[in-house]
Amino acid sequence: MNSQKRGTEKHALQKMELLGNASIPKALLAMGIPTMIGMLVNAFYNLVDAYFVGGLGESQMGAISVVYPLGQVVVGLGLLFGNGAASYISRLLGRGDKENADKVVSTALYSSMSVGAVIIIISMVFLSPILKLLGATDSILPYAATYARLYIVSCIFNVFNVTMNNIVTSEGAAKTTMCALLTGAILNIALDPLFIYMFDLGVAGAAIATAISQVVSTCVYLTYILRKKSVFHFRMRDCTYTKEIMSEIFKIGIPTLVFQILTSISISLINNAAGGYGDSAIAGMGVVTRLISMGSLSVFGFIKGFQPIAGYSYGAKMFDRLREAIKTSILWSTVFCVVFGLVLALFPAAIVSRFTKGDAEMIRIGATSLRANGISIMLFGFYTVYSSLFLALGKGREGFFLGACRQGICFIPVILLLPIVWGLNGILYAQPIADVLSAIITVFMAIPLHQKLNEMQKQPAAISITN
Repeated sequence: MNSQKRGTEKHALQKMELLGNASIPKALLAMGIPTMIGMLVNAFYNLVDAYFVGGLGESQMGAISVVYPLGQVVVGLGLLFGNGAASYISRLLGRGDKENADKVVSTALYSSMSVGAVIIIISMVFLSPILKLLGATDSILPYAATYARLYIVSCIFNVFNVTMNNIVTSEGAAKTTMCALLTGAILNIALDPLFIYMFDLGVAGAAIATAISQVVSTCVYLTYILRKKSVFHFRMRDCTYTKEIMSEIFKIGIPTLVFQILTSISISLINNAAGGYGDSAIAGMGVVTRLISMGSLSVFGFIKGFQPIAGYSYGAKMFDRLREAIKTSILWSTVFCVVFGLVLALFPAAIVSRFTKGDAEMIRIGATSLRANGISIMLFGFYTVYSSLFLALGKGREGFFLGACRQGICFIPVILLLPIVWGLNGILYAQPIADVLSAIITVFMAIPLHQKLNEMQKQPAAISITN
């Protein structure tokens, strides 16, 4: 037992060394790349779902596009508690406050599971009207209902996985997150053709494959907990609903949940607007959404590695280290976005055509939108670094506003107004326009943030930036 305890303590010290003392490139590579790879593969298996379901027809492809935002809302509950706790945990570790970090971790995990179960039950009770609200047409609704009944129930495992993803990353164990995501994703890719075609289960087969993969990812995290590899203890008796803990979790968690809800709303608005142009339009935009998600989730995964470094450095008042982490993260994420965006912008028709049996209208609509989104996603790295940075530093209001820009404050007015004056093109170019507006706003918010950090570095005893 003592040997195991010493091993755990050594493991914890190694993680703290990585967060606080390793060079920024080394820390970002160790923390960000595993999570980025995991998120990339996770996004890829969503794309594989679309690839195999697309072979069934445009209505089936439209069905999984309609259900997608509902799943994102449920998963948002994991982000509410997981991401909210992660920011606070990193700052607590930076201050050396392990006792309170344990309380935050336990509170976040058990709360996310409880609330997630309630939301899933409500979603199942009102499933049909929810799917219609999300843009399901009469021809899409039967397939969407079949897929959703299985997929939404399995989201309870995804709520656990997303919460653990954030907690584990916050303590510097990004490789565990990568392992959990990779294992589930690879399994899902292998099971999709088996259940969809070999067992002839259609869209239900896609949902079953996804459910099994989520269970396997959950088992990876449970093994991590039970083998006591974590810095933290996950004990129900440590759940502590004090004003301080809940306010810190919700200060970051609620903005993150709102971002997720806005993502779902934006997809639903696209589906509803595209519905007037037929199932091919919904299917085409659904493919674009998944393709763009591959890039955005990859960047988000990398920035998940940046966040604990930023939070730890801020908590320890290591401002030079924080500033270097920001610059390096912007550079690396932007290079990735430019390369990814160029591929989408240069070969849009060839890419979209892989997701249909030959629907020319779907290819035309999807390719036009994908080309524009490929160009605008080049700005995504810069935008995401700062929207995540504000949250990592505990600046919930600023982080909330900036994070809500891309698919809320900027996007919703554009998608509601532009199609009225520009028709289908207004739908296809709505997200790229919102991306440009969000990047401009980011510039004006980043400048005063750096000015404040410079002031704090000159006056170490100054009042916290979170006040």
